[in-house]
Amino acid sequence: MKENYHFFHFLISHAKNYGFVFPSSEIYGGVHAIYDYGQYGIELKNNIKEYWWKSMTQLHENIVGIDTSILMHSDIWKASGHIEKFNDFLIDNKDSKKRYCPEILIREYVNLMNNKNKGHLVNIPKEKILFRMYQSLKKKDLLDIRVLIDELNIPDPICGSHNWTNIRLFNMMFKIEEEKGNLLYLRPETAQGIFSNFLNIKNSSRMKIPFGIAQIGKSFRNEIIARKFIFRMREFEQMEMQFFILPEDEMKWYEYWKKNRLKWHLELNLGNKKYQIRDHEQLAHYASIGSDIEFNFPFGFKEIEGIHSRRDFDLKQHEEFSKKKLRVFGKKKMIGNYIPYVIETSLGLDRLFLAIFYSSLKKEKLENGNERIVLKFPPYLSPIKAAVFPLVLKDGLPEIAKRIFNNLKMDYQLVYDQKKSIGKLYRRQDAIGTPLCFTIDYDTIKTNTVTMRDRDSMKQKRIYIKDISKIIEYKTGIRKILKKLSI
Repeated sequence: MKENYHFFHFLISHAKNYGFVFPSSEIYGGVHAIYDYGQYGIELKNNIKEYWWKSMTQLHENIVGIDTSILMHSDIWKASGHIEKFNDFLIDNKDSKKRYCPEILIREYVNLMNNKNKGHLVNIPKEKILFRMYQSLKKKDLLDIRVLIDELNIPDPICGSHNWTNIRLFNMMFKIEEEKGNLLYLRPETAQGIFSNFLNIKNSSRMKIPFGIAQIGKSFRNEIIARKFIFRMREFEQMEMQFFILPEDEMKWYEYWKKNRLKWHLELNLGNKKYQIRDHEQLAHYASIGSDIEFNFPFGFKEIEGIHSRRDFDLKQHEEFSKKKLRVFGKKKMIGNYIPYVIETSLGLDRLFLAIFYSSLKKEKLENGNERIVLKFPPYLSPIKAAVFPLVLKDGLPEIAKRIFNNLKMDYQLVYDQKKSIGKLYRRQDAIGTPLCFTIDYDTIKTNTVTMRDRDSMKQKRIYIKDISKIIEYKTGIRKILKKLSI
């Protein structure tokens, strides 16, 4: 665990030093749990988006895309239940002045003591403590959760104090007050923009049940404990798809999308053992059944994507609050006029970015005893597809290298560099995850060939200039992975 902790801090440092992720507003001291994506981070992020978007909207004929606004009518959030129910439990320590989520405080303390005391804590099995906690959370019994913290004698993780406040509810939506006193909210999820446009999409596209609507967009949550780098942020990006179905087909499509989404993740080749599916013990207010695809981050298995049946909850609520009919007509007489059920897949883009970055970042010992740091991204996700170098800065080699670069840059994201020795240039490209490097040398003038160097194996071979584009496409194109998904 200690090794994972050190590697995680190395990962954060590497992400900043090589232009992937920066603390937001850093010159002013930063903003807690808000980050900016750098020049290579945004390219990786966009490639992840492309992989998800195409696998949703191009591989499925009955899924279309949408991009809805961040600010929406406040009644949408009344209808969805977010104003009333989008709350988290909050407890403060009076001495450290730190704020905690009681569930996380209890769970982390129990896990810590469980490791020390072999499964028992104050003579009570760990499972019994957690069961009591989940039951109290479900019933919103704030007093019993507070009593449980006292019974376990849980200290503040920072200062060791037991001087706790009472537990209270805290709404996690960011509010914006207009001049007239009306409230707007930064959306806490992208899904409601899809539901409020259900009829627009259905009518304009002539889609029939079952069909889906996909969206990638920013969401905002005033998290009590936003931490673990980009894993839990207050401003984050979601990739969600709402799939509208016949109510009677709820379990069929729920199981289909669980299987489909896990397959999508496994095709990333980050390691099959790094994934697990966990069924929900505590459901969101809109869900009848749900599960999480969890990934083994440096800090343990955590949710990366959720699959839920939202039933007809959202459309029914919006129909009631808007006074507009959000129904479809079934082909079967016995179905008639009905509100479809919805299966949701909701993937955290920033969490997936972190999972890919963590799994790809390697420290490797070389045969000569040196060490290299390399990001072994799936090639189709790599921020830079290839780099082009001249061996030396004379005898026309830079001009040839630049000409090759200019001929290819319209089709691929490339780097041209001539500032250091070839060995250092290779190391630089390893550190940002570039799959291929092409070096123009004196043999290029004689034979129209270049040296191609592979990132993962570090092997080199001669290839013809005319074949460079074809090789980049074969090695780094997204078509191959999409074809595998479509089978």
